Amino acid sequence: MNPRPSVEVNGRRLGGGTPFILAGPCVVESRDLAFEIATRLRDIAAARDLPFVFKASFDKANRSSIRGKRGIGQKAGLEILGAIREELGVPVMTDVHTAEQCAPAAEAVDMLQIPAFLCRQTDLLVAASQTTCAVNVKKGQFLAPWDMINVVEKCRDAGSDRVLVTERGSSFGYGRLVVDMNGFAHLASTGCPVVFDATHSVQEPGGHGDRSGGDRTLVPALARAAAATGHVDGMFFEVHPDPDSSPSDGPNMLRLDQFEEILDGVLAVFTTVRGKV
Repeated sequence: MNPRPSVEVNGRRLGGGTPFILAGPCVVESRDLAFEIATRLRDIAAARDLPFVFKASFDKANRSSIRGKRGIGQKAGLEILGAIREELGVPVMTDVHTAEQCAPAAEAVDMLQIPAFLCRQTDLLVAASQTTCAVNVKKGQFLAPWDMINVVEKCRDAGSDRVLVTERGSSFGYGRLVVDMNGFAHLASTGCPVVFDATHSVQEPGGHGDRSGGDRTLVPALARAAAATGHVDGMFFEVHPDPDSSPSDGPNMLRLDQFEEILDGVLAVFTTVRGKV
């Protein structure tokens, strides 16, 4: 069996046969809340000897409505994310939506995430790949999993050898997403660590008219199923103490007080299948 691919992020190894998590709230709402969530997730991961990257966005440009809340902005958001990295000693990841955001974001965080709808934007991929950050690219809801090899090639051609690819479901045509479990093998063929975004995969885009809906109760089963394929290296979860109060992605985010139990169920599957696929 060939060794699983891995990338180094701020001294941590993501992949290589050991599961890891990317987790945090959808957006940075305030310094206190971001630190509360990051601290709790850091401790949960440490108790399980689990590599962990904190994720939150300073801006969410892809909103259902012009009235959709986007976050606290680049300057304030990056200051908080940089403080979490320095004070809590954890790697940090954030979304970038334009090429111009990549360089300043890279000064505050360790990983740049390319949103699914932007996964074929060449200038954005190149700009992110030319920073010192690792790059996590979400597969577009419209894209076949085997087409991600072209996305990865853009990043590598721009100079990055630290690329991850993330599955977040495919559009079903009327506000539902479907996860193709066979697709994880194709994503693994890119030679990058494969991540499953369990919470965005239960999202219902535009499900509430002017905002997205979702069903967080479906997250545990999908996450366990993805782990059971043997082709997933890490898991992505959006987590919040009170998801329904969040300005973004509340219906599909997990409750922080329920996260440990859900995570342990997923890790049990990883342990069972490790070394068998």
